[in-house]
Amino acid sequence: MKQYFFYVLYTADGYFYGGFTDDVARRFATHVKRQGAKFTRVKSRHPLQLVFSQAFDSKSEALHAEAVFKRLTRAKKEVFLAENGVSATIWQK
Repeated sequence: MKQYFFYVLYTADGYFYGGFTDDVARRFATHVKRQGAKFTRVKSRHPLQLVFSQAFDSKSEALHAEAVFKRLTRAKKEVFLAENGVSATIWQK
């Protein structure tokens, strides 16, 4: 069964970017090469850090997780990440 992933990047200018893919490493490499989403192509956003990923059994579940994350406030995104084992030191620089 093919898996899909929801992932979160942290940008050099302090933003969280949520996305979905069927291959996290490949998608992250695309973002790093500035060939991914328009949001991550901006020079000031680099370097990027992959801070979280979660596997799902269906594309719709991964898309739903991405949509829910994108609707969260900054504070709630931080809570979500902390509750899922991401160290707050990443965004508290």
